[in-house]
Amino acid sequence: METPPRHDRLLARVTARARERCAPLRPPVSEGELAAAVRILGFPLHPLLDRLYREVADGGFGPGYGLFRLSALADDRSSETAGPLTAAYRDRRAPNLRDRDWFWPEGVVPVLTWGCGMLACVDCRSPRGTVLLFEPNAVQDDWADAWFVDSDSLADWLETSLDGTGWYSDPDADDPWAEADRAAAPTQPRPWGAPARARGAAAQHGSVSDLRGCASGSVEEAVITI
Repeated sequence: METPPRHDRLLARVTARARERCAPLRPPVSEGELAAAVRILGFPLHPLLDRLYREVADGGFGPGYGLFRLSALADDRSSETAGPLTAAYRDRRAPNLRDRDWFWPEGVVPVLTWGCGMLACVDCRSPRGTVLLFEPNAVQDDWADAWFVDSDSLADWLETSLDGTGWYSDPDADDPWAEADRAAAPTQPRPWGAPARARGAAAQHGSVSDLRGCASGSVEEAVITI
């Protein structure tokens, strides 16, 4: 069971790492900004994800390209590497006119990109904040095949990222977030297809980004407006 003292210690560690390696950071979000994001999403963030945005910064820290910012300002443009989280979730929940089999699980918010269409996501409906990997590049006919459990809890995932023991940790790369632990066996994601499909039935209208494929090291993105 997740406990507040563990989260307190973990947040202190994340904050120190973010200030050391990810400066300059955006200010944390306000209670009003958080409430506005919750209205857009239609559900609250997982409590630990909520605290990351309220106590550390409005995105821009963590592994990969760093956490998405929470919501866009009036003059901001959406970015595949910076978010915002609210738009990343809302757009992917929309139906895709080019692919009638497309779905996105309800309550699963994208929090950062690994590049090439791959996303780290947090299941805000799970008590521990399960962290999921969306990996679309090898999908043939069933989008359920794109879903994997990266970590059973957001707290465990954060600790793994700080320790350099995630599947994405590369001993030969210059990672600004954490050096890879060469002695540790990296964590390995496991399939999550059936729960993803069960949670993806109810879509909402809007626009969706088709992010399958990686060409020349960049994400290919086609935005479809409904």
